[in-house]
Amino acid sequence: MPHNLDVSLIRAFVTVVDSGGMTAAGNVLNLTQAAVSQQVKRLEEMLGEELITRDRRGMKLTSAGERLFGRAKRLLALNDEIWTEMTTPVYEGEVRLGIPSDIITTYLPTFLKNFARSYPKVQVCLRSGSSAKLRSELAAGKVDIVLATELVCDPDGENLIMDRLVWVGAPGGEAAYQRPLPVSIGCSDCAFRAPVREVLQQAGIEWRSVSEVTNTTAQVATVAADIAVMAWMASTVPEGFEVLGRDSGLPPLPPFTVNLYLPKAGGSAIVQELARHIRQALSAPRRMVA
Repeated sequence: MPHNLDVSLIRAFVTVVDSGGMTAAGNVLNLTQAAVSQQVKRLEEMLGEELITRDRRGMKLTSAGERLFGRAKRLLALNDEIWTEMTTPVYEGEVRLGIPSDIITTYLPTFLKNFARSYPKVQVCLRSGSSAKLRSELAAGKVDIVLATELVCDPDGENLIMDRLVWVGAPGGEAAYQRPLPVSIGCSDCAFRAPVREVLQQAGIEWRSVSEVTNTTAQVATVAADIAVMAWMASTVPEGFEVLGRDSGLPPLPPFTVNLYLPKAGGSAIVQELARHIRQALSAPRRMVA
């Protein structure tokens, strides 16, 4: 006789493990702690195995719980994929996303894969440039949705992330100690340009521009070659680079924001769906930087 697993019980078990406790899992699932505990107990009774043990240090998976956990995650992923596939409206067409090049590598993969999987007939067309230019294109109807890096979020936008702006250099590099300070900086409307200039002026540090291009690949190359430093959002610092602290002699930079902008009318249904995927991905706690 075939046996059917109760997906709600599996979800409770996985959520308890992922969140670290019954109470936290209840908050995620919108259930009471007692209800979550009862669901885990029912799953244990169904399988005839103890899955989670509790001691003074907290909760721990048993060997049976370890065996189940990975498979349970895959089962939930398939369940959710089927549900999405069967209940999501079928959209076709194109949505034009504006995103600055300095955050593409870090943020774009967090939402684009799931969006493309949910809406395989929708083509996402990427446009890159400075945040100011992309917002102008949004107002002109040349793009449908914009992610922008800015000092503050305008009233018609939605702030998703507050990040630190940091100085970045080559590991063990010398560029930060040169005077005038060599800085790889964006084009004239780059959002980082004004705060960099202001903090260096206030600190009395003479500086010179090494590159003034929108293409971040060129900026990264100058820093990798140790002929310049650059300002970068902490969550997007390229791998292998060094965040320069106070011992570098460079003044602290202001916090920055990643903001979402939609057309004044809100955009089409598929634009709204892309915005939802972006919010879910970028608003996750792991994306917040102190």
